[in-house]
Amino acid sequence: MPYQRWHRSRVAGAVPDVRVPDVRVPGVRVPGDRITGGSRPSPSRRLAAAVALLCAVAALAVVFEALADRPIALPVSIAALAVTLLAGWAALVGRGGRRATATVGAAVAFGGLIAFAGAAGLVTVLVMAALLAVSGVAARGAFGRHRPSGTRVGPARHGVLFVNTRSGGGAAGRHNLAEEAGRRGVAVVPLTPNTDLRSLAEKAVADGADVIGIAGGDGSQALVADVAHRHDIAFVCVPAGTRNHFALDLGLDRRNVAGALDAFGETVERRVDLGRVGDRVFVNNVSLGVYTEIVQADSYRDAKAGTAAAMLPGLLGPGSDPPDLRFTGPDGQPEPTADVLLVSNNAYQLHSLGGLGTRPRLDGGHLGITALWVDRAQDVPTLVALESVGALDRFHGFRQWTSPVLRVDAATPPASVWTGRPCG
Repeated sequence: MPYQRWHRSRVAGAVPDVRVPDVRVPGVRVPGDRITGGSRPSPSRRLAAAVALLCAVAALAVVFEALADRPIALPVSIAALAVTLLAGWAALVGRGGRRATATVGAAVAFGGLIAFAGAAGLVTVLVMAALLAVSGVAARGAFGRHRPSGTRVGPARHGVLFVNTRSGGGAAGRHNLAEEAGRRGVAVVPLTPNTDLRSLAEKAVADGADVIGIAGGDGSQALVADVAHRHDIAFVCVPAGTRNHFALDLGLDRRNVAGALDAFGETVERRVDLGRVGDRVFVNNVSLGVYTEIVQADSYRDAKAGTAAAMLPGLLGPGSDPPDLRFTGPDGQPEPTADVLLVSNNAYQLHSLGGLGTRPRLDGGHLGITALWVDRAQDVPTLVALESVGALDRFHGFRQWTSPVLRVDAATPPASVWTGRPCG
């Protein structure tokens, strides 16, 4: 089904060149009021700034109160919690005696935490962590990101919106996208399970559409953007998927799904790059290695955490073989393998795989390449610790660089290439 969230292409023997050549959507239309600049911050951004400050102050207050009451308890509690998490992860990726030892270690560390600090101490640490996390998220929303102004354009003469009604857990229905699009004079084409989205998009262009858009996930966005590119017409992204990372990097407000339809009216238009792997276009990334192996499992969609827990010992545990991926590194030297290889349409600011990343720009004309090497199980605790504090770039097996093209070879066909959201 071509409009599902995940799009997989099978490539025999080698992954063809992954590239960002001179392939750009002629014009990605975004609502003019979604472009941030030097104007007065919106009420929502001012509220987010206030929340960020209040939560940061509250976290400091919790810390000072805990230190004043029991000066040793807080640092010891934090250390015990860190040991519990690291030992728990080692138990997850280990096997046999190693898994049993790590499980016992995690249980002892957690028991010691409760015995020394008590339930109140554990709650204090968790509350502090929660306040800091909320403060960080709110600060990101408050600052936003500057986007180029683009070119002012008039309304679409014949706009067509394709709607994946199942994407994002039925986001299109919750936001009344069909009714909102009709009110703006935009033709709506709902997608059914057996719909060929590319054929529908091609037909819409043949029937005179000058602007086409898609309300769906990033895989659907890539397909319709490719049709827009091939016919030199404008494209509209409506964030009705699960994660909507392409919309995020375009500067759209992903919470205001219906508001994205304003791009069919008088608005702002700017050009962005499209990545290509073989004959497939992607707007976010392609990923290979351990992550790809996990998401290919039949059980992954319904039980992500359980599937990962069951597969990680075999993928990263003792005696496991690294993925067969051969490519050229940033120094021009051949690399025989990598546990994770992420190739993105322009570079991500990536400090945490779990936290995902953002791209400062989508028109740089290059690929962002992230490779991760894990020296099997002994490196995993360090990796988890750095990942948990957003310092993945300090891990010795982490490397990032940019290039206009990357070729990846593998000895055993077929290789699977996944396009869609960043790994995490």
